[in-house]
Amino acid sequence: MSPDGAANWSIPRGLIVLLAGAGAVVVVVGMRAFAGVLGPVFLALMLTVAVQPVQGWVRRRGGPAWLGLLAALSTVVVVLVALVAALLFSVAQLGSELPRYADELGELLDAARDLLADAGISQDRIHAALSEIDVGTVVSAVDGVLGGLLGLLTNLVFVLALLMFMAFDGMNIGSRMTVITRMRPDIAAAFGTFVDGTRSYLLVSTVFGFIVAVFDGAALWLLGVPLPVLWALVSFVTNYIPNIGFVIGVIPPAALALLEGGPTLMLWVLVVYSVINFVIQSIIQPKFVGDAVGLSVTVTFLSLVFWGWVLGALGALLAVPLTLLAKALLLDIDPATRWVDVLIGSSGRDPDSPETDEAPGPARAEG
Repeated sequence: MSPDGAANWSIPRGLIVLLAGAGAVVVVVGMRAFAGVLGPVFLALMLTVAVQPVQGWVRRRGGPAWLGLLAALSTVVVVLVALVAALLFSVAQLGSELPRYADELGELLDAARDLLADAGISQDRIHAALSEIDVGTVVSAVDGVLGGLLGLLTNLVFVLALLMFMAFDGMNIGSRMTVITRMRPDIAAAFGTFVDGTRSYLLVSTVFGFIVAVFDGAALWLLGVPLPVLWALVSFVTNYIPNIGFVIGVIPPAALALLEGGPTLMLWVLVVYSVINFVIQSIIQPKFVGDAVGLSVTVTFLSLVFWGWVLGALGALLAVPLTLLAKALLLDIDPATRWVDVLIGSSGRDPDSPETDEAPGPARAEG
């Protein structure tokens, strides 16, 4: 220690920052290279955290450990299989529905050519811009988007195997956390924060995703847009994508509405979706989330960009839980770095102040 109490660094702090940054780059590149494995592993971890209370509920009522494990696994299997089956059936319907819009698409392309020609654009440029657009192109584009969403849920064998092993290890997580709390209370508190935040986020996103899906599907059905159930499912899945999930979910039904009823119907779809999703996702939902997640809007959006780049579509769906995990491992685990929570948190309050402890928030979920 120096006379003023500051630590004496054998290596300059600037060099330490550079080395830490270089190490972070290596880790991120490695994660991106193994995204096909890490993505399902993280998904299984999130599902394990989500269904752990089911095991605890069975044990508290005197049930054996194996029954709690079976109940938790059954819950996940039923939900995932039902979602995959509904998406597969709806995508099959879409494949048989789109070819009948060939004439409508041709009329829209002719109108676009006339509009561009009136704007003074040469015929060569118009032909180059529109020659590749046909029903086959539209089918391929929509199929690619839906296939990406479906691909998140089709690798069920690997995910469920991981989930089974993690849930098996989690049967005695309570006793393990008791030991960790006694030996390293800071680490136990960090993981507790991660578990609470993840469960709160998944619960709120699931409930409001269901609400959004019901309203969107009903609105599309009333407007006469084909396949409202499929677009409702897409709305439900994309609700887990922060900030831009609504934009991704509205593109396919709006495009189909354009082919079905022209620009007027497409405009109605955009307006209805905007009203429903803005009111529910931007006004009501954040009030229920509150400070449970503890991430600012900017950090949430950046986490979406980062994890989507690292792990693809699965990273975008799990962006917030993954950020909570990284925050627990890198910041919350060390009292010397918890000051960063003030910068990246949604409230900006001191995490160690008495006011924070007294502030209302979600009850700690029992494992």
